[in-house]
Amino acid sequence: MPAKGRYFLNEGEEGADQAALFGKYRLTSQHGPLLLLLLAVAVAACLALAAVSLSHKDPSEYPAVLGTAFVTLAVFVVLYVLVYIECLVRRWLQASALLTWACLMTLGYVLAWNAWRKAAYAWEQVPFFLFVVFVVYTLLPFSMQVAVAVGVVSTLSHLLVVGTLMGVCAAPSIGAGLQLLANAVILLCGNFTGAFHKYQMQDASRDLFTHTVKCIQIRRKLRIEKRQQENLLLSVLPAHISMGMKLAIIERLKEGGDRRYMPDNNFHSLYVKRHQNVSILYADIVGFTQLASDCSPKELVVVLNELFGKFDQIAKANECMRIKILGDCYYCVSGLPVSLPTHARNCVKMGLDICEAIKQVREATGVDISMRVGIHSGNVLCGVIGLRKWQYDVWSHDVSLANRMEAAGVPGRVHITEATLNHLDKAYEVEDGQGQQRDPYLKEMNIRTYLVIDPRSQQPLPPSQHLPRPKGDATLKMRASVRMTRYLESWGAARPFAHLNHRESISSNETPIPNGRRPRAIPLRRHRTPDRSTSPKGRSEDDSYDDEMLSAIEGLSSTRPCCSKSDDFYTFGSIFLEKDFEREYRLAPIPRARYDFACASLVFLCILLVQVLVMPRTPALGVSFGLVACLLGLVLGLCFAAEFMRCCPAQGKLQAISERVETQPLLRLFLALLTVGSLLTVAIINLPLLLDSALGLPGGNETARSRDRTWCELLPYYACSCILGFIACSVFLRMSLELKVVLLTVALVAYLVLFNLSPCWQWDCCSYNLGNLTEANRTLSGHCCSQRDLRTMTNFYLVLFYVTLVMLSRQIDYYCRLECLWKKKFKNEHEEFETMENVNRLLLENVLPAHVAAHFIGDKLNEDWYHQSYDCVCVMFASVPDFKVFYTECDVNKEGLECLRLLNEIIADFDELLLKPKFSGVEKIKTIGSTYMAAAGLSIPSGPENQDLERQHAHIGVMVEFSIALMSKLDGINRHSFNSFRLRVGINHGPVIAGVIGARKPQYDIWGNTVNVASRMESTGELGKIQVTEETCIILQRLGYSCECRGLISVKGKGELRTYFVCTDAARLQGLGLN
Repeated sequence: MPAKGRYFLNEGEEGADQAALFGKYRLTSQHGPLLLLLLAVAVAACLALAAVSLSHKDPSEYPAVLGTAFVTLAVFVVLYVLVYIECLVRRWLQASALLTWACLMTLGYVLAWNAWRKAAYAWEQVPFFLFVVFVVYTLLPFSMQVAVAVGVVSTLSHLLVVGTLMGVCAAPSIGAGLQLLANAVILLCGNFTGAFHKYQMQDASRDLFTHTVKCIQIRRKLRIEKRQQENLLLSVLPAHISMGMKLAIIERLKEGGDRRYMPDNNFHSLYVKRHQNVSILYADIVGFTQLASDCSPKELVVVLNELFGKFDQIAKANECMRIKILGDCYYCVSGLPVSLPTHARNCVKMGLDICEAIKQVREATGVDISMRVGIHSGNVLCGVIGLRKWQYDVWSHDVSLANRMEAAGVPGRVHITEATLNHLDKAYEVEDGQGQQRDPYLKEMNIRTYLVIDPRSQQPLPPSQHLPRPKGDATLKMRASVRMTRYLESWGAARPFAHLNHRESISSNETPIPNGRRPRAIPLRRHRTPDRSTSPKGRSEDDSYDDEMLSAIEGLSSTRPCCSKSDDFYTFGSIFLEKDFEREYRLAPIPRARYDFACASLVFLCILLVQVLVMPRTPALGVSFGLVACLLGLVLGLCFAAEFMRCCPAQGKLQAISERVETQPLLRLFLALLTVGSLLTVAIINLPLLLDSALGLPGGNETARSRDRTWCELLPYYACSCILGFIACSVFLRMSLELKVVLLTVALVAYLVLFNLSPCWQWDCCSYNLGNLTEANRTLSGHCCSQRDLRTMTNFYLVLFYVTLVMLSRQIDYYCRLECLWKKKFKNEHEEFETMENVNRLLLENVLPAHVAAHFIGDKLNEDWYHQSYDCVCVMFASVPDFKVFYTECDVNKEGLECLRLLNEIIADFDELLLKPKFSGVEKIKTIGSTYMAAAGLSIPSGPENQDLERQHAHIGVMVEFSIALMSKLDGINRHSFNSFRLRVGINHGPVIAGVIGARKPQYDIWGNTVNVASRMESTGELGKIQVTEETCIILQRLGYSCECRGLISVKGKGELRTYFVCTDAARLQGLGLN
């Protein structure tokens, strides 16, 4: 899995790139859309003010209002267009926000000045400045610090201007001071609720940004994982087979949820295809056994990797596909997967090239090694069998014949059959190979063979290619393995799995690695961001990553969510298309929901202060606010019970209720309705009550005139209280949009009815100055307020706040839904990523043992070769010799395909035994035809701490038990398939060397004398029996096994060895009962 990238959000860590990206995200997803919303509302407000002024009987009385309204209207329209086309989003957004604020402030002061020309009132334009303060926090794209500064400036400027005018135009009075104090409370409430709103939005914005970037990161990781899977599969298997196997793995993981494969039908999947007209090449390094005995573990791995890496390059240059490496044997095929008319010439050319390469090694190092090559042309079945440790392989009689051709070949020469010669079209000169004299099978089948004459041998070498033998005392003292290692490292073969994080997938068109250049071995799960300064390619990759991140974030939030097309939302409205997801969103818990109730309670306190300061202190006022205070106190007690009860831990029920406020939607909805409904009601409830009490007063006297004057002073503050109730509804950011709209609409209709149908408009409240002027000033003043203006402006401000809050709630609801949507996408893609990661690991562990795979997929960067020496490993070879007789190629069995299907069942059943806990220490190495190779003890590294003999020898007994289990499995297959196959098993233990070789097709293998002897124990054994060496027999007898001495047998390369058969019930049944 790739490491954290430049934009991956680490907890407690934020870089410059991340901050810049978050700023870009805020601009495109929130600041731009919210500023557009404000400009749209401002344009509508300017048009409404202009219409009100023009509808007056004498519009000439409002020149300043009309002029300012049209100027600001033009400014707002221009800004809207520029922001809409994103001309101001990049650089001048802050400047446009300041210009918008300045225009609103100017318009507010012009409206106030127009009213103050007649008389000075403390409440003049307080709702408008409350609107300005609120939108500074919620809609203008300011940071929190700038928003607080602008909000405070707006508040203080209004208070100072109004206070100054009141001091100049009116005599100081307690009533005027209380009204100024009420103005301060209203504007401060706007600041506090706006700041709370902005903080909540910033927190939600950061949360959404975090999930957005994580989701984009996961998408990128998914692409990397998919590329790694493709590269890994193509490192082991050809593309035409690997894709089908990959889909099967993913399907099994999704259905079973288990990485271990459990068959769900009678037969295992078979990934084998037949190909005709191909040439098979077998090549063996003569003299390598002696060289390997002189090599250290690292030297052996390096030598094999360099040699076979060079062979892979030669194979690619000659259009050959390497099939497998068996110890020091290398075989490949030309004509796979696409048929080639030149397949025979390709194989012969490759054989000559690798013979020449080994010749150069011999001449340069003085090490006595050479190459023996055998080639045959015909048909093959190619593919993968078994469930674990997949290796691409080929089967057919022609493959067996090619193997025989190599064994009967001559060192340094290419040995071909007559079938191959017929495909050469006289491209090479040949001579009689006399293979029948060296191999009885060739003689029995009357196969005529030839040796290819290398054209280079008939040409004199240029002086530069005469490589002298090493000279000098220092060179002569070097071991042969050291000389080989130093020379071969100059070839620069790629290391295993070095390509897995390359941008490009491995393909048949992969270019050879230039000499002298060795790419770094990158762990499978590690992905480092390229340094921008390293190369143009690194910069372009980083830039493409930047573009990808920015384009994804720009497309995240549409500036027109109401009408934009989306795969997740309905065209109109922000409701999810998926009904289940919509329900999940509405029932989702809301973290920190209790702070919404706290903010609403703060609004209640402000409404209480305003009405206590300017309203008549009647019993109804005390009762109404007392009831609401008790109600809100109970709600806050439930919300903050966890904090209140820390000193009283016994009150567990209250604490549980406190937690349910955030997690239980019905409880949260009930409390929100109770809170908002109470605030919207208490803001206006005293107006009709006071009107009822005032209607009983007689008219036409001084008391009635005082009553009328009082009502004209109180109505604007009732309007401000109603607006604060609106704002209290908006602080519940995650409340259902529909519920908000219903509450605000019902409240607006009720407020408009009460204000417009109120009998106070019929009173003579405007025949007096409402500024508490002295008697002298009252007689001099000819100005009075207009009932029509006051009622119109009250309606205007109520509608203005209603429209603004509804549109803002719509935008906030959209953001909340986006956050929920991206959390869901992040969760889904994270699950898909985990599936991909499991597939990736499964694929790698199907190539390598788990402890070896950790070397390549761990977080630590391992650039060294993987090699490990072991002091005591038990090696087993188990073959089904009868399968060679069983295998036939005819039309009935689809040219051998059905025979391979049975072999696949046998190997797959053997692989299933590895899933049992008792055989967890057994590691499958490979299959060779119908031979199964496994080893035990590879997971125990050598060292002083692992020298316990009982622990070292325990896995020898496990291997015997595994062999017995294989025999039992084969018996079951015999019963179902009506065959009589018997297993021939050979076991040996001792030191081995393990390592991973091959860059294009990495392969884990083990080498050493122990492996060779174990192979001879199998090949010289008897059907139905387990043959072991004398040393292994002694240990088995200590473990309680009974062994029967077979005697001395001749073993190739070892002379005569005394061997033993392990006496087991399964072996006895197979050895006796099946005869």
